[in-house]
Amino acid sequence: MRHPEFPLINELIYLNHAAVAPWPKRTSLAVIKFAEQNTLYGAQFYPDWLKKESELRTQLQILLNAPSADDIALVKNTSEALSFVAYGLDWRSGDNIVSSNEEFPSNRLPWESLAKLGVEFRQADLTSAKSPENALFSLVDSNTRLLTISSIQFASGLRLDLEKIGAFCKRHHILFCIDAIQSIGAVQFDVQAYQADFVMADGHKWMLGPEGLGVFYTTPEARNKLRLTQYGWHMMKDTHNYENKQWVVHPTARRFECGSPNMLGIHALSASLSLLLEIRMAVIESLLIENSNFLIEEIDKNAQLTLLSQRQDRLKSGIVTFKHKTISNEALYNRLQKNDVICSLRGGGIRFSPHFYNTKEEITRAVGYCL
Repeated sequence: MRHPEFPLINELIYLNHAAVAPWPKRTSLAVIKFAEQNTLYGAQFYPDWLKKESELRTQLQILLNAPSADDIALVKNTSEALSFVAYGLDWRSGDNIVSSNEEFPSNRLPWESLAKLGVEFRQADLTSAKSPENALFSLVDSNTRLLTISSIQFASGLRLDLEKIGAFCKRHHILFCIDAIQSIGAVQFDVQAYQADFVMADGHKWMLGPEGLGVFYTTPEARNKLRLTQYGWHMMKDTHNYENKQWVVHPTARRFECGSPNMLGIHALSASLSLLLEIRMAVIESLLIENSNFLIEEIDKNAQLTLLSQRQDRLKSGIVTFKHKTISNEALYNRLQKNDVICSLRGGGIRFSPHFYNTKEEITRAVGYCL
């Protein structure tokens, strides 16, 4: 029986939350309500919209376990936030950044673009050492300024030990940046336990929200290290004093929001997060990992399929990648699409990414189409 918040059409099996997720029903209703209100009243209820913006910051603070909502900026996407860090820090020729060779382009291109400043981007092979964390640490030296990593790798589903990495970075006085787009909304996340300086994520994957709106977390100390690269009315301390000639930068993370907020997206994402917080992330993570484990069991039952993702418990995520021994990835992907199984071609195989609400019956049927 399908979850009432996800009335997907007909026989559609949605296993692509690591890409773009469907909205919960409440999110669709929130967008309709906002659109109708705007159509009938214009901006008459803008004070209420500002309250919703504030509510979203608090929801994100809870999801990240941030010390304060003041540490939360609402940005366009993960790439924008990563670029804020890449072009906000005061780099010196000879500095280096440590990351992995499995990163999504968003967590690679901004750092590679710093080569013109004499900054080296080092990419660890996460399979080259006893642990993926040790592979990262092996590339660190006295010139390492920042370590940036995806909390969960987009293709393999590899889940990093962020507490271990954060502790290492603090001991060595290295800034720690986390691309958390494959974690937030899927598994429990704790910026304080990870001792993270910067965290960013889009809302359109596991958070079940719209594209075009994401979160950027910074500690007060870390954000004061960033030179601002965008300016506008919204990043002033006295935000709504439009005659303010002698302005100062907002002391909170709002300094990274230079212009008008995405109010439509804010209403949508807030509605989606209300569902996650209502169920509780501990429950969601448990259900999600249960679905991933069940999916792996279904793959293992079939001699024609080969699991590509990791099996270790601590590396479990919502991402499971596999391939067929005789059918090409492209042909298998096309077969799945024709049978209304929504998934992705990633990591040398087929990537299934079920969320908490997917049923075991759906997962069994989806794997059945692979045979």
